[in-house]
Amino acid sequence: MTKAEIVENIYNSLGLTKKDINVVVDTIFETIKENLLEKNSIKLSGFGSFEVKKRGRRIGRNPKTGEEKVIEPRNVVVFKPSKVFKNELNGKKQ
Repeated sequence: MTKAEIVENIYNSLGLTKKDINVVVDTIFETIKENLLEKNSIKLSGFGSFEVKKRGRRIGRNPKTGEEKVIEPRNVVVFKPSKVFKNELNGKKQ
């Protein structure tokens, strides 16, 4: 799903102007991005949480050639779905 499709779905549900919805969606994404860049976690009740984790230095291997290569440490964004979301995803009732 693209950002445009998200805006379209909200437009169809609420009937606000697409311009206003686009501003809200952009603001939400920018707020999430800014907080993750500051290494803050984001918790969305009933959906899940986003967190920045540090991955250590490790050895990787090119699957085609088998050549080993050092992968330097880096930060990655990790998503952990909430229990409610996991249950819905797996068709379980609460």
